[in-house]
Amino acid sequence: MTVRDEAARGFQRGAAEYERGRPGYPHDAVQWLWRELRLGPERTVLDVGAGTGKLTRELVPSGATVVAVEPVPGMRSVLEQIVPGARALAGTAEALPVEDESVDAIVVAQAFHWFDVPAAAAEFHRVLRPDGRFGLIWNRRLLDEPIQRAVREIIEPYRRESPSHYRGEWRAPLEASGLFEAVGETEVPSEQVLDAEAFVDRFSSISFVAALPDSERASAVQRLRAVAAGAGEHPLHLGYTTEAYVYRRS
Repeated sequence: MTVRDEAARGFQRGAAEYERGRPGYPHDAVQWLWRELRLGPERTVLDVGAGTGKLTRELVPSGATVVAVEPVPGMRSVLEQIVPGARALAGTAEALPVEDESVDAIVVAQAFHWFDVPAAAAEFHRVLRPDGRFGLIWNRRLLDEPIQRAVREIIEPYRRESPSHYRGEWRAPLEASGLFEAVGETEVPSEQVLDAEAFVDRFSSISFVAALPDSERASAVQRLRAVAAGAGEHPLHLGYTTEAYVYRRS
C-alpha cells in the first residue's frame, strides 16, 4: 500500500517544521488513552502513522513496549532522534510490519483520516490480540477564533482532495467493517502557545502546503507571516479541542 502523493511529499519536505510547529497532546487526553488501552509494563502498543513521534513520546512513560510505524523517511528519522525509547519501523496502516496477534494496543494520532479505512481495520484486527484495543486522537482547531479563520482562508484553497478528519468520514467504514466495537470517547480543551516562527511552521508543515511548488509555498508562508505579525499578541495562542476514541477488537 502506498502513501498518498501529497502526504509523502509534504511530510517528507516538512518534517522539521512539523516537529517544531505541531502541538502535542494534553495530559488528560493522554492519560485517558493510557487507561482505556490498558497500557503498562508487559504490554505492547503500536503507534501507526507516528510522524515525528508527537504521541509516541507520551506512550513511553507508560512502561509499555512502544513500536512506531511511519512510512515517510524524513518523519521517521526525526522520530528516531526525539524518541529513542521507541522502536521505529517503516510501514503503513494497510500493511503493518508486525506478526498476527502480536500487539495489545494500537494508537493513531492525527492520521486515521489518511488511511484506507477498510484495509487498515482489517490489518488492525490481524495484529491485535483477541482482547486488543485501538485508540484514535486528533487535535481539532477551533476555527471560530479570528486567527484560525485567517489561517483557514490562506490554506484551504490548497487542500483540493486532501482528506480531513473534521467531517468524521472515517467513522462509517470503520463501523461497517464489523471488526471493532466502540468503547468510549472523550474531548479535552487544549491550547498551543507559539512564537511567530513556530506559528508559520505549524501551518506550513500541513502536507498539502508543504507539498506546493516553491513559488506557491513561498506565497503561502509570506501570508502566514503577515497573519502572525498582525495578530496583536505575542506569543500567539491557538485553541483546540482534543478528541480521542477507543475501540475494542470484536
